[in-house]
Amino acid sequence: MTELSFLTAPGMSAGFIAETRPRAHGAGIDPYEYDRVTAPIDSLLQWPDACRAAALDHRARAERAAERGRVRTAGQHHRLAARWFHLAALLPDPDRERAAAVAVEADRSMGAALALLEPRARRIAGEGYAGWLRLPQPPDAAGGRFPLVVLVPGMDSSKEEFHGPADALLARGVAVLAVDGPGQGVLATGLALGPDHRHAIGRALDHALAAAAELPAMPSAGPSAGPGAGAEAAGGVIDPGRIAVLGLSLGGYLAAAVAAHDPRVRAAALVSGPYRLDWDGVVPFVTATLARRCGDASAARAFVEQLDLAALAPRLRGLPVLLVEGGADRIPGVTNADALTADLPDVELLHVPYGNHLLGNALPDWLPDLADWLAETLEARA
Repeated sequence: MTELSFLTAPGMSAGFIAETRPRAHGAGIDPYEYDRVTAPIDSLLQWPDACRAAALDHRARAERAAERGRVRTAGQHHRLAARWFHLAALLPDPDRERAAAVAVEADRSMGAALALLEPRARRIAGEGYAGWLRLPQPPDAAGGRFPLVVLVPGMDSSKEEFHGPADALLARGVAVLAVDGPGQGVLATGLALGPDHRHAIGRALDHALAAAAELPAMPSAGPSAGPGAGAEAAGGVIDPGRIAVLGLSLGGYLAAAVAAHDPRVRAAALVSGPYRLDWDGVVPFVTATLARRCGDASAARAFVEQLDLAALAPRLRGLPVLLVEGGADRIPGVTNADALTADLPDVELLHVPYGNHLLGNALPDWLPDLADWLAETLEARA
């Protein structure tokens, strides 16, 4: 049984709320709303219900807006509901049914948002994966075919969290597949996070490419489209020759594993990803969360002990890799630029000295550059 007594330790709630504030901001939550929602919390056991109440408020506002025909407002409130439901699932909640329920509600709200705001988006699901395939709105790609970035969340994140990177990529004409793998998001209960995660991501990519092939390509806005561009263009809307992965936090390692083994991946960007983790060196919140996501503490420890980017480095050589790192990241094993650049001399580093874990406190200092790097690298791979 996972030890969760630390949830009620003195000062734990205040510390967790302060540490999570930049992450919530990075996920698109207004910091003033975050402060209002979390102010009454004096025990982390209250966290899930406080976040769920905020989510339900946004869902109710979305429904009222929809009744008045305010489609965009309704969609935006559904997106905020999805974010708050996701935040409700961050803790290793002693109430397993509640944790599973809020993950399902996050998925539901995101689906409602995309149905209103991005009707070409598709939900894909299969053995060990569930994801959102989102397409750029303007038909920027030549022939109407877009490059694709597979967004891989981390230990306690999900496909509903990283709106900022997804929106930045979509604005640059890059399609995004955000995926929950085993032990993540809507799959956090019943399936175990572990070394086979990359196989699930591979199946998700297969599914996404098949779904994209059934969608008619949009005509290019530029003169390079040429004859045959448009609804008749073969292969649907995704260019299978321009695929990258973007991993955040533990997702950095998971994405690197995909890039190392899947020849379809042409580039990788890793944000706050671990180089190695020491089970005995990480805080109880991390070990408890990993134990929940991996099935139990022994499975979690075994997974952590085989987590080593150095072992993947030989397979990543020659692949464009961008490492985004915050100098104020306090998770041991994550501030890894020196080690990773030693293994991969050609890796590009974007270091923000005052950035924390996931760099939610420094978005302008890395997010636009990350999106530009991915878009430009995939364009060069065309």
